[in-house]
Amino acid sequence: MTTIEVPHSSRSAVLTVSGVIEETPDARSLVFDVPADMKSKFHYKPGQFLTLRIPSDLTGSVARCYSLASSPFTDDAPKVTIKRTADGYGSNWLCDNISVGDQIEVLPPSGVFTPKSLDHDFLLLGAGSGITPVMSILKAALTEGKGRVVLFYANRDENSVIFAAELRELAAKYADRLTIVHWVESIQGLPTAAQIATLAAPFASSEAFMCGPGPFMDTVHEALAQAGMPRTRVHAEIFNSLAGDPFKDVDPEEITDEEAADAATVEVELDGETHNLSWPRKQTLVDVMLSKGLDVPYSCQEGECGSCACTVLEGKVEMDHAGVLDQEDIDNGYILGCQAKPVSDHLKIEF
Repeated sequence: MTTIEVPHSSRSAVLTVSGVIEETPDARSLVFDVPADMKSKFHYKPGQFLTLRIPSDLTGSVARCYSLASSPFTDDAPKVTIKRTADGYGSNWLCDNISVGDQIEVLPPSGVFTPKSLDHDFLLLGAGSGITPVMSILKAALTEGKGRVVLFYANRDENSVIFAAELRELAAKYADRLTIVHWVESIQGLPTAAQIATLAAPFASSEAFMCGPGPFMDTVHEALAQAGMPRTRVHAEIFNSLAGDPFKDVDPEEITDEEAADAATVEVELDGETHNLSWPRKQTLVDVMLSKGLDVPYSCQEGECGSCACTVLEGKVEMDHAGVLDQEDIDNGYILGCQAKPVSDHLKIEF
């Protein structure tokens, strides 16, 4: 049995696995027991993810992000779903080694792949294990919202359909609001942009959320553009392997008096509160906010997870690495707090 004495950082926690669910031959879900005194720390929004610390003989550990498939409104405990990948050390280790009663070090929920409101109509598109965060949003929208939900779910074959039984139950329970379209590659081939656009066209006024392999995401982006859906209503979740160690506490660089005097000022809106901060030119926004004791959302600090994405309302920044943001995101004012450094003397930023 895997046990952990103490967490490796002030942000992480050690959770016990209370359930292991074999979803398909190559996918399983892990359910976590969250102690009462950590409930608030592990409160999550539909579509967010957890970052797990996985042992490694080569590097000591690796960090991997796994989406929450559970809904905060209907499920008693958080659940992540892991699918094996050919060269995926983290996914294979978790599938081979974790049993009920084992402990895993986990960072609090993070991610911005979550609806601002559940009262919309939703067009949800997932492929393979990309169904995981989509499932969380789907269940939340059905139980807390009143709109229609359309799910397009692509898989290699019928045996690869994760959550098949749960989806059947939801389709029966919400027959008047939920439409599920299964796309099976072994029968229908890979879906094309034209085919998805035909499906999506009647729902162009919905909020679209998509997750899946890169080629699938590219096809869906093209399809939704063809269907006339505005880019502002299209939300994509992208995961990349993390090279660094997000479980390591961050100590911001020391700032000289000269650098402090030349610092920009920034007005940051976070969780409905406004904070006025001094922002030294060589520090990232995440570093500055952490140094002030603010609970800024972040995970990887590499620009690869999107947890610290925020919007520049006034001013200009430069980023060392745009990471998960595409040019259209940047043109719309989105930045990554872990990569952003100030160019303007005064800025206004909203999380």
